[in-house]
Amino acid sequence: MKRVAITGANRGIGLEMVKQLSANGDEILACIRSPETAVSLEGLKGVSVAVVDVTDPASCEEAATAFGPLDLLVCNAGQYRVRGRMDDPAYTPDNWAEVLATNVSGAFFTTRAFLPFLAKPGGKIAIISSRMGSNTDSVSGGSYIYRASKAAATNLASNLAIDLKQDGVAVGAFHPGHVGTDMGGETAPVTPADSAAGLLNQFHALSLETTGTYAEYNGNKLSY
Repeated sequence: MKRVAITGANRGIGLEMVKQLSANGDEILACIRSPETAVSLEGLKGVSVAVVDVTDPASCEEAATAFGPLDLLVCNAGQYRVRGRMDDPAYTPDNWAEVLATNVSGAFFTTRAFLPFLAKPGGKIAIISSRMGSNTDSVSGGSYIYRASKAAATNLASNLAIDLKQDGVAVGAFHPGHVGTDMGGETAPVTPADSAAGLLNQFHALSLETTGTYAEYNGNKLSY
């Protein structure tokens, strides 16, 4: 049995990961932003729910302390705002700040809070990034805020991998695929269940030998 903490756990890929881990008999801390969204997690075996604002270090620390020791941390909370090109008026300072705070510094604050409780050696940290943050593997433009945030999240994972290797903690950045969620849209080719299953397989395979990896949910390697 593993003990796992997942942010953004009330919908989409995060919820699917919680369901699959629950079915496997693991213990999960499902971190959600709003208490009213906990309904999707009701009745799942081995699941504890914590209301966590990943942009607030104190909120992250409170949840980490309450849950205690863990084997895997999944930084999955994320926002995707504004898909247009440069002239889209929705590229406001507030939208830039909020997305970067959730997708980048949110992952940092979450990791810093849970790290003291992570198994050493053997602990793992998975940061959900995106192929859209790659400088070489992305195939389209626009969506500047999201792309920048995911490039930064991948860079964060890469540097954490360097710093934490000496402690026996492996870190990876992972692209979940183009998934049929509220964020990805109904016509996306990958189901949340398939993405979650693939991601969990990648987390299981993550080790100190592969720390710093940047890969898709199906194992295909990505370039920074």
